[in-house]
Amino acid sequence: MFTGIITDIGQVVGLEQRGDLAVRIATAYDPAGIEIGASIACDGICLTVTGRGGDPGAGWFAADLSAETVSRTSLARRPWQQGSRINLERALRVGDELGGHIVSGHVDGIAEVVSLAEEGDSTRLRLRAMPELARFVASKGSVALNGTSLTVNEVEGCEFGVNIIPHTRAHTTWGGIRAGDAVNLEIDTLARYVARLQDWE
Repeated sequence: MFTGIITDIGQVVGLEQRGDLAVRIATAYDPAGIEIGASIACDGICLTVTGRGGDPGAGWFAADLSAETVSRTSLARRPWQQGSRINLERALRVGDELGGHIVSGHVDGIAEVVSLAEEGDSTRLRLRAMPELARFVASKGSVALNGTSLTVNEVEGCEFGVNIIPHTRAHTTWGGIRAGDAVNLEIDTLARYVARLQDWE
């Protein structure tokens, strides 16, 4: 489980297609503290660590992405390349502060950035969700976009808005987002189960 609070920006330094897609990501995390088999959210995608190395501040970890993962995420539209920057978050530990909301790292689909506008010191984004996911997005509810926990401002049909504050923009990859970009969307877990219960009524 994760919280949607990004703690590092990783960089893709290796890609190899060998059945699954093998990726190596440079990180400021101390590799000695990364266990093989641990989970790290990469742009909101929960990946299992298969290898790690390097030195503190200049380490890396490796992971594999299945065809299913690629097809359900923004990677289907914009594959990672050498040098791609990625939001990273390590798995939540007992006793850690829950600063965002409960995030599973299981991406539900993609949302497309419709527009950006500066609003004070923040950036206001309007996004369009896939129709089958839009009903789970609620005003003042939470969503995870590229692994970042964000509060929904408003919802109109399949479109919804969020604000990116300066701190978030500076410490994530959101500073480089553009209209037309596809981002990974994970709906709020509570919304998912409420809808499922309603389906049984």
